[in-house]
Amino acid sequence: MIEIKNVSKTFIVDGEKFDALKNVSLNIEDGDIYGIIGMSGAGKSTLVRTINMLERPSSGEIIIDGKNMNNLSAAQLRQERKNIAMIFQGFNLLMQRNVLKNISFPLELAGVKKAEAQKKALELLELVGLPDKAKAYPAQLSGGQQQRVAIARALATDPKILLCDEATSALDPKTTKSILSLIKEINQKYKITVVIITHQMSVVEDICDKVAILENGVVAEEGYVTKVFSQPQSEIAKHLVYPDYEGGSVVNADYGTLARIVLNGAVGTPLISKMTLDLNMLINLVSVSTREIGGVIYGNIEIGIEDKNAFEKIREYLKQYDGITIEEVR
Repeated sequence: MIEIKNVSKTFIVDGEKFDALKNVSLNIEDGDIYGIIGMSGAGKSTLVRTINMLERPSSGEIIIDGKNMNNLSAAQLRQERKNIAMIFQGFNLLMQRNVLKNISFPLELAGVKKAEAQKKALELLELVGLPDKAKAYPAQLSGGQQQRVAIARALATDPKILLCDEATSALDPKTTKSILSLIKEINQKYKITVVIITHQMSVVEDICDKVAILENGVVAEEGYVTKVFSQPQSEIAKHLVYPDYEGGSVVNADYGTLARIVLNGAVGTPLISKMTLDLNMLINLVSVSTREIGGVIYGNIEIGIEDKNAFEKIREYLKQYDGITIEEVR
């Protein structure tokens, strides 16, 4: 388990203090694919770099499998970092080395014999789907292929944790999906804990089990992806989940009561149309904010109805559906 306990990080910028992280606490379970998302400057990259102590917290603790990373000597930290691999947006491959030598490089640093290192590198190339690229150089590869090589290199030391810092931001949507699919396959096959830093909601939807949303160095919201995306509580979560959100709910004087239907695993029926007919009731459709995660619909539908009596009738009606609730907005 990765335990992030009350972590703060302060930088000095032009003589002024800047608090990049403020008392952040998160628990990341073994085998999770955990997303950390936020706008630019939210503190995402700083947070992920504290996990392997590339950035030492100004205060707070990073505890991995019971070991307090803050208290390790330089030699002990180097040893622990073998269990924590990292991939980046820019791939960070060695341009003067071919693919095989790029993947072998961390093994060479660890003192592994050349023949053994090359054998492991070839196995990893097979894993990431590039068995024919061993002698190619990074400049001869596409962005997606370079990231696959970077992933293979990251796996060379058999890490327990894989940190991904905006690893798909430079890739097109199709390539992004293929890389995410590969990361998920690796997670399932090797039980590696994956921490993904991203500003792309689609990345979190596609691959993450849990998510933390950062804003100005603070955790605004966290939990299971389905829960956070179906019922976002913080303003920043609402903006990220529903880009058209402008704050508050749509209010119209013609609606006696404004209600929100929450879809937490929606039925595959035209719900509002069916409910209107079944209840013989006029229902105004105010707004719809839904998205599909793992083949299931989550989100909110806001409706305008005559009065609270109608609200109670609708609440009773919706009890026949699993995963659908209604709450009064106004």
